[in-house]
Amino acid sequence: MGRLPALDIVRGVAVLWMTLFHFAFDLNHFGFIHQNFYHAPVWTGQRTCILSLFLLCAGFGQAIAVHAGQSWSRFWRRWLQIAGCAVAVSVGSALMFPNSWIYFGVLHGMAVMLIVCRMTASWGAWLWLAGLLANGAGFFSAELHALLTYSETWNANALNWIGLISHKPITEDYVPLLPWLGMMWWGMAFGQLVLNRGWMDQLPAPGTNAAIQALSWMGRWSLSWYMLHQPLLIGSLMLVVALR
Repeated sequence: MGRLPALDIVRGVAVLWMTLFHFAFDLNHFGFIHQNFYHAPVWTGQRTCILSLFLLCAGFGQAIAVHAGQSWSRFWRRWLQIAGCAVAVSVGSALMFPNSWIYFGVLHGMAVMLIVCRMTASWGAWLWLAGLLANGAGFFSAELHALLTYSETWNANALNWIGLISHKPITEDYVPLLPWLGMMWWGMAFGQLVLNRGWMDQLPAPGTNAAIQALSWMGRWSLSWYMLHQPLLIGSLMLVVALR
């Protein structure tokens, strides 16, 4: 089974939206605009939507991979690329934001979630319930945290990647398993549903529209785009600041 153009296009939409979001964030960081990206709903809501799209696509992609009989060795090759990029993000963020560096952001979370998703692919329709429980646990994380033994330990960096916390850690990007694993599980569940019902064959061809083709290309190269877009945006703005 080859690539699914529709999935690439949806992922491309997420990539484009993410790029615009990060450009606004960078403008704010360099003082061109003044927005509260950490608390204002207009920005936190966009982050939630963008991240949800990425994780739904990742889960859907895993459903396709499992259905096509992807070997574990091939899975691990792709996984190592994501994990390696996660390490690079940590190093880069530590240089730019030493007091709020990224130790468990979107790529770190995806690296762990992909393993969980792959290992639970046989759950079938139960993935919908698993996703609901994961999202619920994330939504009520503070209440669940209060019930845990040694509750403050769960707020420490060694365990807060799970998501059972009473307050968010100080970091530029934080994507814990709860609730975000739920989105990837739902993506896999939807992908399995599409495959089992034969709906994939009924999807229309993407056409030759330039914008659609551009989105599809961005979706195919989403990891490379993710790693390159911020250095290019930040570097360009640093040059503008230096010249003005």
